[in-house]
Amino acid sequence: MAYGNNSSRGNSNRGSRPGAGKAQARRGGKGFAGAGKGGAGKGGSGRSGFAANKGAKPGTPGGPRKAGTGKGPKFRSGQPFAKEMGEFRPANRGSKNFGPHRPRRPKNAPVDHYPFYDHEGVRLQKVMASAGVASRRVCEEMIEEGRVTVNDVLVTELGVRVNPDQVTVQVDGMTIQTNDKLVYMVLNKPAGVVSAMDDPDGRLNISNFLRSSMTERVFHVGRLDVETEGLLLLTNDGELANRLTHPSYEVPKTYLVQVPGPMEPGIGAAMKKGLRLEDGVTRVDEFKLVDSTPGHVLVEVTIHSGKNRIIRRMFEHVGYPVEKLVRVEMGPIHIGSQKQGTVRNLSKVEIGKLLASVGM
Repeated sequence: MAYGNNSSRGNSNRGSRPGAGKAQARRGGKGFAGAGKGGAGKGGSGRSGFAANKGAKPGTPGGPRKAGTGKGPKFRSGQPFAKEMGEFRPANRGSKNFGPHRPRRPKNAPVDHYPFYDHEGVRLQKVMASAGVASRRVCEEMIEEGRVTVNDVLVTELGVRVNPDQVTVQVDGMTIQTNDKLVYMVLNKPAGVVSAMDDPDGRLNISNFLRSSMTERVFHVGRLDVETEGLLLLTNDGELANRLTHPSYEVPKTYLVQVPGPMEPGIGAAMKKGLRLEDGVTRVDEFKLVDSTPGHVLVEVTIHSGKNRIIRRMFEHVGYPVEKLVRVEMGPIHIGSQKQGTVRNLSKVEIGKLLASVGM
């Protein structure tokens, strides 16, 4: 048949396996007998017996297949194709460019226009992370979200460098501690200890509970009389100490008071209304009965007055002399489960809350 002869000559099937053309014709549907393995060539499609179609366009009958449009491999081994993503990945898996391309972050604009910018300083996000605010990456997000101020100036750009010892950094309005030279500690003072750093009479004092290796000189914020126990703040931050003890800031202090019992009704209401003492009228902010045992009553009171021995004088005024007095809170700082006679450093969060309580 003429068509078959042309196909044989066009395919150069002299070396073809006998019967290969018929098998290929069966696979190709309407193919002709000459379209065998050797006859189809690289561009054979199985639909036509004509194999000498070297000039045919891709995708046309008898022409090369389009990649991904027919059966069979679309790329040679070593060239993976991500079907799901629709992207081509380089064959060299050892290359650092392998995988999806991650766009580079744009370079930050110059930020040295801030008045507090210090070319030799530390990046703001690193200062925040060192102060315990969050991870450095989260701190960067806080800056970009407009939640951070430095010396009351809003900072929304990354790359700002500051001197931690000379700036005030606030996150969401709360000051964070950036100066490592400032010390904030709490002593759970036992009874019989003098609220002083030394005592000429040789009595136990605050310095007896501090580490001998401590290089920073600290002082106590306010006082507790010799027999009163509990929370006593120690710091070298003079501005904070002044604000905590100044009456205008009205820092609340909470005490547990043990007095003889039982207690008559109305004592708490009278103390909340105010008692007239020798130095003026004084009142408590909160009064709560905590416990009662035969012969004793335990009361919790909160007061912001810093007058000398004010709790003892108020209870004596109403006829209940104090048997035991313990300060358990001062502002946002709690004594918690801290053992008597121990000193601990405040956490970064506690320092931030303490500074915020007096507007720092």
